[in-house]
Amino acid sequence: MFISQAFAQAAPAAAVGGDSSLITMLPLVLMFVVLYFVMIRPQMKRQKEHKAMVEAIAKGDEVVTSGGMLGKVSILGETYLHLEVANGVELQVQRSAVVQVLPKGSLK
Repeated sequence: MFISQAFAQAAPAAAVGGDSSLITMLPLVLMFVVLYFVMIRPQMKRQKEHKAMVEAIAKGDEVVTSGGMLGKVSILGETYLHLEVANGVELQVQRSAVVQVLPKGSLK
């Protein structure tokens, strides 16, 4: 009595061809491709360059750490190295903390 009758709507027409699912997925796929080339690939390249630089550190190199310390490498270890930051003052830091190798003669 108080409820009006509800009539079912007609079912939507079936899509012609199977291309509609591909077209709806295309923006998502394109977004991931752009994300890969803009963000992921350059980051992987930087990581590879940093790893090669850290492995190439030798005794006597002048380096900058991630904390901003400047020093000369005095002792090399497997995962740690000793930096001479002043005459007679050495600090032990992780190799991965080195962010840049300076040209010879930068520190005086």
